[in-house]
Amino acid sequence: MTAPSPDRTDLRAPRWRGYAEAARVSAVLRKEAVGGALLVVAAVAAIVWANSPASEGYFALRDFRFGYEPWHLELSLGAWAADGLLAIFFFLVGLELKRELVVGDLRRFSTAVVPVTAALGGVAVPALIYVAVVRGQEGLAQGWAIPTATDIAFAVAVLALVGSHLPSPLRIFLLTLAVVDDLIAIGIIAVFYTEEIAVLPLVVAAGVVAVYGVVAQRYRSLFANRPFAAWLVLLPIGFVAWAFLHASGVHATIAGVALAFTIPVKPARGATDGPRATDLAHEFEHRFRPLSAGFAVPVFAFFAAGVAVGGTDGIFRAATDPVALGIVAGLVLGKPIGILLAVRTLTLVTKIRLHPALRWVDMLGVALLAGIGFTVSLLISELSFSAASTEGDDAKIAIMIASLLAALIASGLLASRNRRYRQIAAAEAIDDDGDGTPDIYQDAPRAEMRTTE
Repeated sequence: MTAPSPDRTDLRAPRWRGYAEAARVSAVLRKEAVGGALLVVAAVAAIVWANSPASEGYFALRDFRFGYEPWHLELSLGAWAADGLLAIFFFLVGLELKRELVVGDLRRFSTAVVPVTAALGGVAVPALIYVAVVRGQEGLAQGWAIPTATDIAFAVAVLALVGSHLPSPLRIFLLTLAVVDDLIAIGIIAVFYTEEIAVLPLVVAAGVVAVYGVVAQRYRSLFANRPFAAWLVLLPIGFVAWAFLHASGVHATIAGVALAFTIPVKPARGATDGPRATDLAHEFEHRFRPLSAGFAVPVFAFFAAGVAVGGTDGIFRAATDPVALGIVAGLVLGKPIGILLAVRTLTLVTKIRLHPALRWVDMLGVALLAGIGFTVSLLISELSFSAASTEGDDAKIAIMIASLLAALIASGLLASRNRRYRQIAAAEAIDDDGDGTPDIYQDAPRAEMRTTE
């Protein structure tokens, strides 16, 4: 065998280094904490720019329009981010939903009923609180759905940062709760924020989604083996479906969920190994999460979070605006109250019980985390109020304040619980008195001891 020529080696080395670097970046972006951090950085950058002497540049960039008007696609950059890029985020949400429904916890009633009930309570109570706060104010009730959403990426990122030793069922509960919450938010957007539907584009969009699903099912081996095939084949079909759904009047992000639901999860009939047995939904989620976490969601946050506060007067106005008060009360108070009340009622009136590893104080921490409503709440606020209205600006300010408060309060509680679980975990390997029971358990409640069994 002859050695490769120096020229060939030199050509291949940089290419390999570039691939390895891209793989490292993708792996970093799949980490929940990184995605949450990028989201915060993008939002802070938008707020700073929008309130700086160069603020005109920010709003000119956000409102810059381009696209093909005959197809109703001449949109501003902000609209492209909200309607287009966020469809990538909802595509991943759809993949998670389908996997949970087909092979995950949501396929079994016994494991799904608690987080589903919690999600329903976490949607209903914040909405009721918001409506009660803005009662009698004309035109404000239309923002009732703003405090109902949970930002799954942000909430899970906070839990990852402070919850290294928390019981694993707690994280599963939060994930399932957030996924169901997103499903409810998708339904709310589709039903309550669609003013007029054009039937023909909607029918065409449904047909294109069906074609997308047939291609994904029929050629799953191709898409599993060749990553670029999805970009060359499925992406154009998906864009056509998105464009027709946008033209129909239904919010175009719903296209992401509809397309995701056509991706196969279970192996093809009769396949036990090889590409036809691949969980393509999981494969796509792995591939596209860096794009969503590292680009799509931060760019949306950048264009959605930029609000001209207006100095001290603007802060005072926002602090006294019923919209802002309703959103903050709904997210910070309504979410934990709704979640805990719903789950407690379920355990009282039925024989269903929490997982043995879950304590009510831990559930409170997760319920507080659910008050982080950043991404989807910002989207619903844009659908509820016009971009030029003070209500729309105050709603965005309130979402960011409420999300920050929820994150800080939940982090404090969960960090305290995490220290307790870390002590218990460390004590498992230390038994000074030789009686077979770690000393720290001597004063621990029996119920808490069972969390480590």
